[in-house]
Amino acid sequence: MMDVRSSVHFGVSLLSVLFTIGASGEDYFPEAQNVKWVSNNFKTILTWGPEPTNYTYTVEFSEVGKDRQRKPYCIRSSGTECDLTNELRNLEETYSADVLSEPLPGVNSDLVEFPYTRAKRFCPYKDTQIGAPGFNIKQSEDKTKMTLHIQDPLTPIYKDDQLVTIRDIFKNDLKYNVVYNKAGSTGKKETMSDLRDVELNNLDKGESYCFMVAAYIPSRSVKKRHGDWSKPQCSPRESKTIFEEFPFGVIAGAIAIMLAMLIILTTLTVVCCKRFCCNKKETVDKENLQLSPV
Repeated sequence: MMDVRSSVHFGVSLLSVLFTIGASGEDYFPEAQNVKWVSNNFKTILTWGPEPTNYTYTVEFSEVGKDRQRKPYCIRSSGTECDLTNELRNLEETYSADVLSEPLPGVNSDLVEFPYTRAKRFCPYKDTQIGAPGFNIKQSEDKTKMTLHIQDPLTPIYKDDQLVTIRDIFKNDLKYNVVYNKAGSTGKKETMSDLRDVELNNLDKGESYCFMVAAYIPSRSVKKRHGDWSKPQCSPRESKTIFEEFPFGVIAGAIAIMLAMLIILTTLTVVCCKRFCCNKKETVDKENLQLSPV
């Protein structure tokens, strides 16, 4: 009888253990990894990994010190990113965000608090990466001055039904750093401008110059002040006559060398012709002597 009771007790204990293991397995949701902000020109996306299997992710965010919010498209989602561009409206505020690991939609769990991973704090004004600006080059009529017309990069933010530029946001805090050099030269010059139209004076007339431009935000931390550099653009080089390209002394020297070579060539030609004629005359005289009778 004792053996039967022991067997029943053992069976109940085993089932209890298996049930506990199964329940804990169902409530196991791995934490998100590598949670980070990816932001360019105020287009801001929270990203993480890995892709979920039998569970989902939910994003919670807020200004620091305020109530947490959720974006409908980022609740119990199988995705690994959440676009929060339109939610981070106060661009100079600092935001916090968590990625929670939760069960699939319609699946219940006994967990009171789900596992989560918190991203570093993020301030759009201070942290978004500024993309490379576009620009075009205009040369003055006297060929000694060039003006760069820089286009302020657009953002995805709307105001009065129009996209705003980074200048609309940074205002007087926005500058442009211009680096330039003469085409083919390694020596570079640099200038900073508060304006979109940058004038560069005292350039060598007719020479081609290459330019690169980047946005510069002096109020930011040192590592984040510079935006992306544009691709280099070069101005056309003016075609010059030989008298504009080389000094008079060089041209005179080249002409003198060419005249000397011409004289030498002429002299050699005359000498060769004389020798050829003399040799031919001697040959004819010898043939005549051999044919004449004794």
